[in-house]
Amino acid sequence: MAQQTIRFRIRPDGRVEELVEGVQGQACELLTERIEARLGAVQQRQPTAEAFQAEVAPQLQATQLS
Repeated sequence: MAQQTIRFRIRPDGRVEELVEGVQGQACELLTERIEARLGAVQQRQPTAEAFQAEVAPQLQATQLS
């Protein structure tokens, strides 16, 4: 599984910027919704390129026993 990272930048005026890396599609919003609810109202969202990529389901690797 790829590493998922959430970075926060707190501005001098109290605004908090959040950057999510390693999460594709709408899973980003699901990952951060509880954090955002506690921080306050979301003023703006700016999707990254990863937000437009299709979500990839984890794949199981099958091995054959001889």
